[in-house]
Amino acid sequence: MHIKKEPEITITDDDFERFREFFYRKTGIMFDQSKRYFVDRRLIERIKATGNNSFKSYFIFLRFESSGKELQNLINALTINETYFFREEYQFQCMVNRKLPEIVLRKRRGDIIKIWSIPCSTGEEPYSVAIYLLEYWKDIDKWDIEIISSDIDTNALENAKKGIYSERSVQNLPKSIIQKYFRYLGNGYYQICEELRNSVEFTRVNIVDTNETKRYRGFDIVFCRNLLIYFDDLSRKIAVENLYDTMNPGGFICLGHSESMSRISPIFKIRKFPEAVVYQKPLEEDK
Repeated sequence: MHIKKEPEITITDDDFERFREFFYRKTGIMFDQSKRYFVDRRLIERIKATGNNSFKSYFIFLRFESSGKELQNLINALTINETYFFREEYQFQCMVNRKLPEIVLRKRRGDIIKIWSIPCSTGEEPYSVAIYLLEYWKDIDKWDIEIISSDIDTNALENAKKGIYSERSVQNLPKSIIQKYFRYLGNGYYQICEELRNSVEFTRVNIVDTNETKRYRGFDIVFCRNLLIYFDDLSRKIAVENLYDTMNPGGFICLGHSESMSRISPIFKIRKFPEAVVYQKPLEEDK
């Protein structure tokens, strides 16, 4: 009996170059050669999943599909969601000890304090913000807080809304906090309480698309950690300028520990607090 083998799908060097330029234009993310194996593997998975039998046919389909559904599927497959609760906790400490006391001095009673987590991945960061505020900010009952959480990966956003996490994700949390805010589901998984799930709004946004970010305004604190390392210089500059426009004067932005705003743009002011180095949008009188 002769078994017909499926044709082997390969990604040539030229294919990789064409694809990474296309993906860069769409997302601002530029894959270098060190990511070649990862990109090839995910591309081949999507080629097969869409019923194509070559990179060429898939790439035509990808570029001309009017709905953009496959591009989103590909973005979901190629974005990395590596996070956990209370990651780089010193930045949350800085939020409650330094930044919020400054911010409320410029607020009137009844004003909303807006916090943005981007990229929020599967939700550990925005939920960490919410827990930290409830546990460690003494003025939490005096102010209304709005937490918006955004990502380009729609699968990650759906998982964030469900709020189900592995033991690894919650390993840095004190047992008292796990008992207070989580329900154990069994098999090593926990679900964050409904009250917190309802307190965070999740949205899809591409940070290098100015048309998408212009509806986001009035933020007092932005967490944009470990995203800019995936961009080239031009995309970083666009992302930072878009973030700047979303923030109130005097608002603060936190980057990842290996990222530096001063290497990207001079538009933010460096603030060195005991807990962390953060960046601030200048007040009107500082300009």
